[in-house]
Parts: sequence; structure tokens; C-alpha cells
Amino acid sequence: MTIYIQYMVSTRCKLLVKSELENLGIAYSNIDLGEVEMPENLSTEQYAALNLVLKKSGLALIDDKKNILIEKIKRSVIERIHYSTEPLLINFSDYLSEELNYNFNYLSKMFAEIKGTTIEHYIILHKIERIKELLLYDELSLKEISYLLNYSSVAHLSGQFKKLTGLTPMHFKKMRSFKKRIALENV
Repeated sequence: MTIYIQYMVSTRCKLLVKSELENLGIAYSNIDLGEVEMPENLSTEQYAALNLVLKKSGLALIDDKKNILIEKIKRSVIERIHYSTEPLLINFSDYLSEELNYNFNYLSKMFAEIKGTTIEHYIILHKIERIKELLLYDELSLKEISYLLNYSSVAHLSGQFKKLTGLTPMHFKKMRSFKKRIALENV
């Protein structure tokens, strides 16, 4: 059985879910962003208890098929942008279609309908947050960041960054302010 968890977007969330499952004595075989695989189905009482403790932490179990698909889209974007160390060699729409086995037009329409924003805008917001993180760590050049996040050029990255933050990447880097970053669950 696989259960799906809304707003589970970081390693910290995975650790929290693992801890809550262990506290409730619920067996699991794998925990990933947004989902948990279990060797057996949850009883109604286990489901309710788990949902209650997750809600206290800002997470929630989801069972609606559309919302599950939305969470899978979000998880795929977050994993690819924030946790991958290799550039994506195909465009994001093809990547999502392959990853989720759905036509991108269908995914895009459903995402916009439920989230009120486009997948493309969601991807851009996450790219900007990743750029901020990489600039603050100061381990990669702007050219390397541009390549890693599949921008066609440093100028394209810089223009998009300035449009969304009001700052150039270099000005942001000089500020060294972590207050300008947004938590992933709030993007």
C-alpha cells in the first residue's frame, strides 16, 4: 500500500513522518517525498491517528486522485531542482510526462486548475530558490548554476532572477541574506 502526504517536501519532513510512523507502531518499507510505501493496508484507526499527528506538523494524508497527482508533480519538480546534481538533458515538460506517465497538457491543465498557477511558474519559483541557495553557498559560478538548472544562458538566468526578486544574482550574493530565501513548503 502507498499513502500520499501533502506538503512533504524536504528531508526534514521525511524524518518527521518516519518518527511518527514509528511512534504509532506502523510498519513501512520506504519513505520518499510525498509518499510512504507500506507492506500492508492501514486500519481505519491507524489512518485517522496518522492523519491527526501529521496535521499537527503541517502535513496531511491525501487520497483524492487529482491531489495525489498534484503532489507527485510537486515532488518531481522539487527532487529534480533541489536534490539533483546533474543537469536535465530534456525539457521539463517531457521529464514530467515521462516521470508520471501522463500527457503534459493534462498535467498542466490539472495543476493550474487545482493550484491556481502554472507548472511552469512553479518550476521557475523553485529554480529561483535553488539559485539563491547556490549563490549563498558560493561553490558554483553563475555559469555553472545556469548550466545545472538548464538555463539557455547566464543572461536568461539573471533576467528571470531579477524579474522575480528585484535583484541581480550578484547583488543578491553580496547581500548574503538568508532572510531572502523562502522555505520549500511555501513556494
